[in-house]
Amino acid sequence: MKSIRFERNGNVGNIILANPPYNRLDTRFAQCLEEAVREASEADIRVLVVRAEGPNFSLGGEVREWPGKDVNWFRTFVAHVNSSYRAIEALRVPTVAVVQGAAFGGGFELALGCDFIVAASDALFQCVEVTTAMLPIAGALQRLAERVGRSRASRFAMLGEPIPGSLAGELGIATHVAEPDSLERVATDLISRLADGPTLSYAATRTLLKAWSSGGVAGADTVMLDVTMGLYNTEDAIRGFASTAKAFDADQVPPDLVFQGK
Repeated sequence: MKSIRFERNGNVGNIILANPPYNRLDTRFAQCLEEAVREASEADIRVLVVRAEGPNFSLGGEVREWPGKDVNWFRTFVAHVNSSYRAIEALRVPTVAVVQGAAFGGGFELALGCDFIVAASDALFQCVEVTTAMLPIAGALQRLAERVGRSRASRFAMLGEPIPGSLAGELGIATHVAEPDSLERVATDLISRLADGPTLSYAATRTLLKAWSSGGVAGADTVMLDVTMGLYNTEDAIRGFASTAKAFDADQVPPDLVFQGK
């Protein structure tokens, strides 16, 4: 069974993360996502929804697959993930992420690739990469800066502070926030409105917004891998990945580490 699938319901397309309860980004993730996006692009839909099965949207990268891999493997893996996220942004229809539970790391970055984020008030967004001596490398840093400003983006990326869904709404990360038992109703109302709206106008709006933002975000995308890939072989990152992988094996939250700056 695919870890991601595409389903169409009338003029609404759904990309569903279907590897609960954590929906982690494993080595097959980007390929499965790209296939789902391609199906969406070829379908006659007017809005695309990214949602997840289970209690969580996504806890991010499947770090247990990384220790011992070559940096060139890691660069290719991350580039592929980036490509799949940018494919969502390149669509000509509005996109909506419906987030419940945790949206950590790459899961958070996936949600940020959508026009709208509908979040449960008790959802939790977090840039967790700093716990492995890394930083967001699938677009979250610059997309957070675009939504909440440079100082808050620095805070959330460097300190790894969790962002409850309610706060995400206040800051403008989430466009809509609902109580957990109302999440589907609020999401459905928005999706229905978009599906029944002026689709070509939405496409033009998205194009103009991308033109406005391209100088900062696209510029960062261009140099992102060159700037960050050197971290993969550092002592801190090697320790961080190994620690996180061990915690995942024990089904535990990765512990805080004291890094050496090497």
